[in-house]
Amino acid sequence: MLTTTQQNLQPTLSLDGAATERKCPVELMQRYESLISAKRSSWTEHYALRRLLGSGGQGLVFLTERRGANGFTLPLAIKIFSPERFESATHYDEAMARSARVASRVAQIQQHNLLEIHNFLESSTIRVMVMEWVDGYDLQKLSTPGMVERIRPQVSDQRWDYINQVVVTKGPQQPRFKPGVAVAIARDCLAALAALHRDGVVHADVKPSNIMLKRTGTAKLIDIGSAFEIDNAPDSRTCTPAYAAPEVLEGAEATPRSDLASLGYVLIEMLSGRSLFGHIRNFRELLETKRFLAQRLLEILPEEVTCNELLMNFCRRLIAPDPSRRFPSAEDADLRSGGAASFHRQLVKGDLAVEYDNEIRLWIEELQQTEEDPI
Repeated sequence: MLTTTQQNLQPTLSLDGAATERKCPVELMQRYESLISAKRSSWTEHYALRRLLGSGGQGLVFLTERRGANGFTLPLAIKIFSPERFESATHYDEAMARSARVASRVAQIQQHNLLEIHNFLESSTIRVMVMEWVDGYDLQKLSTPGMVERIRPQVSDQRWDYINQVVVTKGPQQPRFKPGVAVAIARDCLAALAALHRDGVVHADVKPSNIMLKRTGTAKLIDIGSAFEIDNAPDSRTCTPAYAAPEVLEGAEATPRSDLASLGYVLIEMLSGRSLFGHIRNFRELLETKRFLAQRLLEILPEEVTCNELLMNFCRRLIAPDPSRRFPSAEDADLRSGGAASFHRQLVKGDLAVEYDNEIRLWIEELQQTEEDPI
């Protein structure tokens, strides 16, 4: 077999123009060469738990600090999977094996709107997933009543008016995101879902607390604890009923289109400034409300949304109770005719578009300045 060898025609030079010479001790150089030739190595890493970031039925998530050599530190998040809901150690091991396979697939997708997975570890038989730490806020926290008003004392009147006109404003129950920004967040999530679905993975738990807005202004879909492989679905699954698609609530298999319905509910909450299902405690009522939600959008959404037929149809197609009437895929929902990109192009043509990532970035920075304990 023929191979091509590329020579280094630009060696590293010292400041006086001379090529660098090997000056290190022979023993040190031998260690270096031994490490390269070994083909496999192991390193010891230390994780210091700093504070609790979240908790749920699957376990706890902590902000941690990974320590390397020479004072290197890196903030990361780790999820410690609880065995509490499993009948035996065997059931826990089987579930963790599935989670590890999904984590491995997600880690290799490398899509910037998806949470980065760094490792899946075992300590005393308890599994731990090491993930990137996302510096920002999740949508659930951003939807807390009074979140918009928090920055009012520190911004000018002009800036305050701009935020309310372009980014976010006070809603009936919670902050209401302006259409361009809300759809920009949804598009980031659609890009993440499209990457997952192409690789045969269903997220199965799209909800506000699993969508982070980074301080860079982009959205990131997090928490793959409920995700599963389409061709290897588990017998039992978890979901959040308030954001689960109707067919999932009825016991059918979750699919990529189920993820679209969940994202649709999140989008409508952002656009309306109200919780759609938080007040419902009866399962049957929840299911009926979701089946007829598309017919109630005119009374739920503000006029700046209802007057735009393209945006209204986009929302209706995401949340259609019949999965076959939703967009065929996340990619279609974003890029095809009638999708999210079409709405943004419409804003561009009407000279109503802004640089959404930058607008979100500035708002997040202003919010973080109000925090007594920075994120």
